[in-house]
Amino acid sequence: MDLFFWIAIALLVLGIVGSVLPLLPGALLSVVAVLLYWWSTGFSDPGLLGVVGLLLVGLVALAADYGAGFVAARVGGASSRTSLLAAVVGFVLMFVLGPLGIFVGVAGTVFVVEYLEHEDAEQSGLRALYATVGVLASSAVQVFLTFSMLVGFVLAVVF
Repeated sequence: MDLFFWIAIALLVLGIVGSVLPLLPGALLSVVAVLLYWWSTGFSDPGLLGVVGLLLVGLVALAADYGAGFVAARVGGASSRTSLLAAVVGFVLMFVLGPLGIFVGVAGTVFVVEYLEHEDAEQSGLRALYATVGVLASSAVQVFLTFSMLVGFVLAVVF
């Protein structure tokens, strides 16, 4: 195994870690790892089918990373405007409060905006809960997908 293999492994492991830690783009690191190694082998290893499969998993992980909170808020009944605002506030508060800021920002924003629009605390709380669960579920899905990319990469390259 050459240096690029070990760099790719390190990036894939960082991808798993980044699936849980904010500011570390887990899925993107995993995609870069696969492409870097593929480039280093002259686009021969893993084969085209393996690369396409790994990249598809990476794209699903990217979609989960950036869209799960929004989708969960929408499924819970929050408006698109509320969902987008919650995503922005959660992102900003992440820099202030760390990972907790994402949850506080998303849940708090959905609750406040929905309450101001409908004056129904129970319904607003339920929508905030949906959005928060969506953010948590997103992390779990990303960990599973980026771990799958690591395992798939090793199997495709070593065997």
